[in-house]
Amino acid sequence: MPDDLEQAQREVVITNRQGLHARPVMKFVDLAMQYPCEVSVINGQQRADGKSPMEMMLLVGVPGTRLTLHARGERAAAALEALAQLIDSKFGED
Repeated sequence: MPDDLEQAQREVVITNRQGLHARPVMKFVDLAMQYPCEVSVINGQQRADGKSPMEMMLLVGVPGTRLTLHARGERAAAALEALAQLIDSKFGED
């Protein structure tokens, strides 16, 4: 990808009671797939493709985990805004 593409980064904290388990991961991935940009999620030294359920499950996001969301490409900022809102809403679980 060219270097002049839109990029965005945002810090979020997992606050739902059960953390990143199958349902929240699928909600995250489904939402990320609605945007044409690349989405990455970073937990410490681990990096996951935000559009891959398997990679997202391997992040092991327990309540209180601080994640960095990174997007690159068309609508990167909009994607991160929507994904951060999903996480802030506790994935609609609590």
